[in-house]
Amino acid sequence: MKVLYLTPWYPSERDAMAGLFVQKHVEAVQAQGVDVRVIHSLSWRDMLRQWRQLKREWGLPDVVQLNFIQKQGMLALWLKRRYNIPYIIIEHWSGYLPENGQFMQMPATKQQFVRSVCRQASIVLTVSLPLQRAMQHCGLKAQQWGKIDNVVDEFFYQKSEVKSTPLRKLAGTPRNQNSDKKILLHVSCFDERAKNVKGLLRAAKIVADKRQGWQLVLVGTGIDYDEVRAYAQTLNVPEELLLWTGELTPQEVAEWMHRADAFVLSSRFETYGVVLAEAAAAGVTIISTPVGIAEEVDACIVEQDEVENHPEQFADKIEHVLFANRQPATDTANMQRFTSQAVGSKLKQIYESVRL
Repeated sequence: MKVLYLTPWYPSERDAMAGLFVQKHVEAVQAQGVDVRVIHSLSWRDMLRQWRQLKREWGLPDVVQLNFIQKQGMLALWLKRRYNIPYIIIEHWSGYLPENGQFMQMPATKQQFVRSVCRQASIVLTVSLPLQRAMQHCGLKAQQWGKIDNVVDEFFYQKSEVKSTPLRKLAGTPRNQNSDKKILLHVSCFDERAKNVKGLLRAAKIVADKRQGWQLVLVGTGIDYDEVRAYAQTLNVPEELLLWTGELTPQEVAEWMHRADAFVLSSRFETYGVVLAEAAAAGVTIISTPVGIAEEVDACIVEQDEVENHPEQFADKIEHVLFANRQPATDTANMQRFTSQAVGSKLKQIYESVRL
């Protein structure tokens, strides 16, 4: 079976992290024996150039997978009408979410085109139910709706001896650190509009005023990284409370997940939240706003209003989870749904069903 992916997001020399979730889907279905080709393009002209070359060398696909409905949707729709090739959609875009609002700000003609492409897909898969509901609220209809997970790397599942190793040996850890403190872990791209790390810092300051013996480890970097670090100083957060690791490899993030006593996400919006799936696979207790798959992984939910306007309530939940030894969900079978094998097998079955 031959499947063609159309996506504006895919790792490249310019950005090795962009669209990594799409690449992992590709690898997952390739492992199932599916012949996959990817057209990764931001422009209509380049997309057509790649398609013409691919058609000469590879022929026609059996199924097209669309990872973004807009420009790429034009080619998917044309291939269906010209060659009767079915297409499916896997949607990740946060623009449909009311907290983001980008879809509703688009010109009416573009909105109608997106709705048309969505309606003619064999099936529309979203990475979370909140995203599906947001798309439906935007007026998008589908012949069939479904859900698909993103892939979590195997090493997040593999329990190591990291809990018993000195903390200073973990990536991003100063040499003078010891392993006696409880660890609250946060991983993000430091984009304040979405991630709201400042809201987390306000709650952390309140907990720090009452409790010692813990540390907030912040992994990642991004457009607002320097601003967030400066904000922490204005709050007079104790310097020893915060550990800023910078960007780490996925393997190093997994080490921190296995070492952490709890994981926290304070996002205003997420379509999925891969870090939530990674934390669940690693077996760490999760505190999260009700975004993406937070409720599916049995997170301790903190409401958006608490993060924005009532940091003392957010702080109470952090303190309770971190010091009351709340145990994570034990539904290990459910956590297996994030594996490459599970996701790849599900996608292959979907391809086969729409090809019939």
